[in-house]
Amino acid sequence: MFIHFGLYSTLGGIWQGKQIDNGYSEQIMANGPIPLDQYSALASQFNPTHFDPDAIVALAKAAGMKFIVITSKHHDGFNMFHTAQSSYNIVDVTPYKRDVVKQLADACARGEMKFGVYYSSIDWHQPGASTYIPGNSNPILPAHEAFNVAQLKELLSNYGPISEIWFDMGKPTAEQSKHFTETVHRLQPRTMVSGRVFNYEGDFTVMGDNEVPKFQIDEPWQTPASIFPETWGYRSWQKRDDLQGKIRENILRLVEVVSRGGNYILNIGPEGDGSVVPYEADVLRGIGDWLKDRGEAIYATTAQPFRKLDFGYATVGQGKLYLFVKDVPGDGVLRLPGLRAGQLNSAYLLGSASHESFAVTSIKDGVSVRIEQDALATVGYLPVIVLPFSGRLEVAQASTAPDAAGNFLLTPSVADHFFNYNGAGYEAPETLYKLRWFLIAPPGRYRAEIDVKPTHAKAGLDFVVDGHRIPLTVPPSAATTVTIKQNIRILPTSFEDASRVSIELTPPEPFLKGTQLPRTVLAVRLVRER
Repeated sequence: MFIHFGLYSTLGGIWQGKQIDNGYSEQIMANGPIPLDQYSALASQFNPTHFDPDAIVALAKAAGMKFIVITSKHHDGFNMFHTAQSSYNIVDVTPYKRDVVKQLADACARGEMKFGVYYSSIDWHQPGASTYIPGNSNPILPAHEAFNVAQLKELLSNYGPISEIWFDMGKPTAEQSKHFTETVHRLQPRTMVSGRVFNYEGDFTVMGDNEVPKFQIDEPWQTPASIFPETWGYRSWQKRDDLQGKIRENILRLVEVVSRGGNYILNIGPEGDGSVVPYEADVLRGIGDWLKDRGEAIYATTAQPFRKLDFGYATVGQGKLYLFVKDVPGDGVLRLPGLRAGQLNSAYLLGSASHESFAVTSIKDGVSVRIEQDALATVGYLPVIVLPFSGRLEVAQASTAPDAAGNFLLTPSVADHFFNYNGAGYEAPETLYKLRWFLIAPPGRYRAEIDVKPTHAKAGLDFVVDGHRIPLTVPPSAATTVTIKQNIRILPTSFEDASRVSIELTPPEPFLKGTQLPRTVLAVRLVRER
């Protein structure tokens, strides 16, 4: 659970009788725009007497959530905790006079719920800190850096175990990002730092708002989502209808995220009096109801082993493959391309009282499961089929076949592109750190020829064949293109017709701290040697 709650909640997206719709409602001070003195005066009215931290923890549990992150301070600079660094906080300048962050931290401890805090790296109120600019990519002055570090020390010292610090926005230098991260880890080594601390210093990547990557990526990542994409903070005039549609929207996004190996954090925006919007509570309970019978297919699972499934999504648990059926094929057959049949037993419908089983059949280059649509209708939205298996699950990915001579031409246009999203700032270009192809290749010896636009200095490049990493060097050159040659061997696999091979190009390890592929990779040719 993500919670956006602050001084902005009292306005509900309205200023001087006008609905402010040119951005998120938690940024209404900038979007209004509202003069600083008039916005600050709202603190005298901020009295969230209906804020009930234990009820929020109970709601998160009912939704099947495992942790809560609340805004300790958003861009407006109003502090929802009792900080000694500024009197502009909920204890010192409001009639409420209670520390919201402390209350929720204590409630999470009582409810055995992990607790984290959002922290804005910019601050529109603190003197000498930040003023609003489009994009919120403000440089952070040294005095503001010191202010942030002092507040981080308070949060990490006075509120018990913190599961994560969810940094957001600003454009810190590499040294400042490292300073923030090291401050957190020094005080609580197990606290995770979000990627929006920037400069690749985070412990996990944060996708764009409401964004889900197209395929599995090989680093820890999280999708932050709001029930309403138009806002994260409370908006009184937000259209709230089609409850079942909204529940299904978020169930599907949860499954998409988990099937690709990620973590899902879903936001609510309490009203100014601290109460949770009933519609939002109903959405969360609806997701929780769905999870009651399907939680085993979500929790403690790993990403699906398939590049793509035409009927939906999958996850892998201990000895079980879970299939989420979004679109039932017209013939009632779920096709699992590249899956070996020898390891699988009959399938069954998760959460069904009938315990009906479905036939599992070997097909050309994969496995099929024939299902009965009437049986699926008994369990409601997004039914889950379980395929128990023994041994190691093996899946051959959809692959590129060789030409008539047994050679391959691999171009970036047909590769999976892996990006780092949390570079120098929110608006910084994505950093490409890997290209990946899958091949169907007869075993044997090949000559790899990699065409790269050269750089002015020597650069590293790793050529990875089925996990075996071969370090290469891109020499400096004035030529338009440099071709790097490397002999490789593709070994036989347990598949009879040919080997399924993954080919990757990455910078030298480690590659998650901002390194990227040298200039542009133009093509990879694999020439089979006779």
